[in-house]
Amino acid sequence: MHPSSRSRRRRARRLWTAVVAALALPLTMLANGSTPAQAAGVQCSVDYKTNDWGSGFTADLTLTNRGTDPINGWTLTYDYAGNQTLANGWNGTWSQSGRTVTAKNASWNGTIAAGAAVSTGAQFTYSGTNTAPASYAINGTTCTGAHQPPVTVLTSPAAGAVYTQGDAIPLAATAAAADNATIAKVEFYDDTTLLGTDTSSPYTLSTSSLAVGSHSLVAKAYDSLGASAASTPVGITVASGPAVVASPTQLGVQQGKSGTFAVQLSKQPAANVTVTTARTDGNTGLSVTGGASLTFTPANWNTAQNVTVTADASGTGAATFTASATGYAKATVTVTELAASKAYDARFLDLYGRITNPANGYFSPEGIPYHSVETLIVEAPDQGHETTSEAYSYLIWLQAMYGKVTGDWSKFNAAWTTMETYMIPTHADQPTNSFYNASKPATYAPELDTPNEYPAKLDTGVSVGSDPIAAELKSAYGTDDVYGMHWLQDVDNVYGYGNEPGTCEAGPTATGPSYLNTFQRGAQESVWETVPQPTCDAFKYGSTNGYLDLFTGDSSYAKQWKYTDAPDADARAVQAAYWADVWAKAQGKGGDVSTTVGKAAKMGDYLRYAMYDKYFKKIGNCVGPSTCAAGTGKDASHYLLSWYYAWGGATDTSAGWAWRIGSSHVHGGYQNPLAAYALSSYADLKPKSSTGATDWGTSLTRQLEFYRWLQSNEGAIAGGATNSWAGRYATPPAGTPTFYGMYYDQQPVYHDPPSNQWFGFQAWSMERVAEYYQQTGNASAKAILDKWVSWALSKTTINPDGTYQIPSTLQWSGTPDTWNASSPGANTGLHVTVADYTNDVGVAAAYAKTLSYYAAKSGNAQAKTTAKALLDGMWSNYQDGLGIAVPETRADYNRFDDTVYVPSGWSGKMPNGDTINSTSTFSSLRSFYKNDPNWSKIEAYLAGGAAPSFTYHRFWAQADIALAMGSYAELLE
Repeated sequence: MHPSSRSRRRRARRLWTAVVAALALPLTMLANGSTPAQAAGVQCSVDYKTNDWGSGFTADLTLTNRGTDPINGWTLTYDYAGNQTLANGWNGTWSQSGRTVTAKNASWNGTIAAGAAVSTGAQFTYSGTNTAPASYAINGTTCTGAHQPPVTVLTSPAAGAVYTQGDAIPLAATAAAADNATIAKVEFYDDTTLLGTDTSSPYTLSTSSLAVGSHSLVAKAYDSLGASAASTPVGITVASGPAVVASPTQLGVQQGKSGTFAVQLSKQPAANVTVTTARTDGNTGLSVTGGASLTFTPANWNTAQNVTVTADASGTGAATFTASATGYAKATVTVTELAASKAYDARFLDLYGRITNPANGYFSPEGIPYHSVETLIVEAPDQGHETTSEAYSYLIWLQAMYGKVTGDWSKFNAAWTTMETYMIPTHADQPTNSFYNASKPATYAPELDTPNEYPAKLDTGVSVGSDPIAAELKSAYGTDDVYGMHWLQDVDNVYGYGNEPGTCEAGPTATGPSYLNTFQRGAQESVWETVPQPTCDAFKYGSTNGYLDLFTGDSSYAKQWKYTDAPDADARAVQAAYWADVWAKAQGKGGDVSTTVGKAAKMGDYLRYAMYDKYFKKIGNCVGPSTCAAGTGKDASHYLLSWYYAWGGATDTSAGWAWRIGSSHVHGGYQNPLAAYALSSYADLKPKSSTGATDWGTSLTRQLEFYRWLQSNEGAIAGGATNSWAGRYATPPAGTPTFYGMYYDQQPVYHDPPSNQWFGFQAWSMERVAEYYQQTGNASAKAILDKWVSWALSKTTINPDGTYQIPSTLQWSGTPDTWNASSPGANTGLHVTVADYTNDVGVAAAYAKTLSYYAAKSGNAQAKTTAKALLDGMWSNYQDGLGIAVPETRADYNRFDDTVYVPSGWSGKMPNGDTINSTSTFSSLRSFYKNDPNWSKIEAYLAGGAAPSFTYHRFWAQADIALAMGSYAELLE
């Protein structure tokens, strides 16, 4: 929560922004809620699929409750016809008697709500044939087969195609129905805009109305039984005039080898056209050895022809190749010559090219990375074309690696500029910071347990501490403004707040990115229970007081701005800048990145706000909002990276108030010792402020101690700690262990889902520890990694075909020992178990990076082998045209109908006219979803169908996979 005190100059009270629940949820964690009840009778279906390598296979089964009552406890049984033999299982307890296989629910997935589904799976060996089971039963009742949706493929245009504005673009699709159904119609979409419909095969559409720019095209088929499914998106580009088209635009070629890129035209010529390709800049060790002159006719103008580039035996570095033709815009391709051994750098450039290809849909017209290519996705961002500070930080890191591989640092600098332009509020966006009073940073308001307890009342009677860093930051940088990223952005202005830089609630007609807020109401508030609101509330939308009185109770409200920083994202940006500086200096190009690296140091200076108790109260044994003492300086700092820091103020420059807060809640997954090391010890990243570097030095030591305190008996890192129990300085349960007086919290910050259960937090955080260890050899970091890596490897399965299973959901029991810095406990009472497993590609990439950095320094052979196996496995098994991705069954999407708590009698409007009142649901506040090509999947699921499956291309995951390839090439290849 972000409270602020009453203005002394005017009586208008300030509201706060309550980002207490899930400010920057890990972007693949999902909320799964259901209400247990006794089922009257079982109605079910089972979907069965295998991954078979000839002598063994894994079976994945999705159990769907097709009845009207929950299934409370399930036992699945089925028979094999052959000699399939159970090896192991997950997401349940598996056994086999003869040919009969039985799977019983685990303790955590026993309830299947009406219309919901759970997944379970196992591994088997066999010889001979491997026929699927003929039938299945749940709790003794035979299940019906699930009607499968149609298969839809957009066959035209080709991915990456370029057309000239005004010319006809031919769309075509194939569609096949299952279960004796027929295809009723096929719709064609440009992103979420319906272009047209065809009701008979062949399914085609011609359109010439697409604007200049990138477009994501989708075909969606409906069958006669009401099922529907959309195709994989196909990205194209519409050019303003005739153009030569080259794909890919990034290519890596190893020494002594050749590579190809394709060339075609965007517009049909009246006569033959000759396209010539030559190296126009850069590395002379690369040359065109085939396709230097290509002829395109009026008949084959859009049929790709290849240009071959060959590398010499000794050079390295990038060159630009230009394909040109009279009357056509040129196309350029960057080809990088790599050392003969650098196959993984070649993979990096391959995936980098797919990510950065505008036609693939990862970026907005402004160059902002979307959360995902797909629009229908609900995680921490509640729509795919929102973005987060996390995505920006991954863009910066991706471009740093690109600079390492190619020697071109312009893209790294441009990525920081894009972030600075769009995600750090301008002075016009935070206009009243000059009125901030560091001796009274904010007004206290309690965090409450559930959304229905809000609004929470401001309490001016609770003392708050003083802010000890505001003055030195202003002295160092000559401004009152805060240099940190807001965490969430509506890139396409889907909601319609339209608060462009320097404006406030410009509205639905505004173009470009708009800042957004969601989570506001306590640790139990899931994304499915949020009310979206603008960061700048001018009372134009919402109700009389905008959205403010949904969150805090006060006698009057003032128009205001407020922003929230996700510290792990800012720290990741600093981490990326560190590597950019190290790599650029190794190339003799440190000057190319020095200005940007200086900005990263500045960001790290302001990031210290994340080290402070929310209300700057003293750290340790802080119980009772009135009895917990106010801090008087650095005694309010826990020196860890907490869940957020935030700042805000009046929009009226004559109102005269502004506020700032830290956070009392600290999660193990947010720590970044590599960033702390860089900001404290690495000359180019030391902050300008008088105490910044010293604070980060203390933080480095404290973070490593924090990991040690949270490390379970097995090796995984537990949740975290808080200086404010329940967010209101409540009394914790007797015997709660402490870390420098902060109370152990196994699920800090948010509970739906529990913040400690996602393995991705383990991989993200330990990867930073591994980088720090690889750079310094620090013994404390090594000790943490030795234990963690051993545990993680013991829970990792690499199958014979290269597919893999890594931990997904973790369960915790017990507590750590109270921290004693001089004699740390062994934590024999703190335990972790793996509840289920996943082949998630983004998490696997972060995990592989951890193993790579650890192996490079320690020499651990198993870590190196497993890192390579994970990277090879995803590269060989999970590629598609947009990147690397796997299907996901989203049982949590039954929560689209979740009620969003709004107090009785409160009524307002969203910018598009959606009503906000006590009957609102997640989807009723987001009616734009009903225009999404994939919405029918949700409708079918909510009506009792099977849980929908999606293949998502999240920007952070694709970037992390590319980075993992580059890291392996640097460290181990």
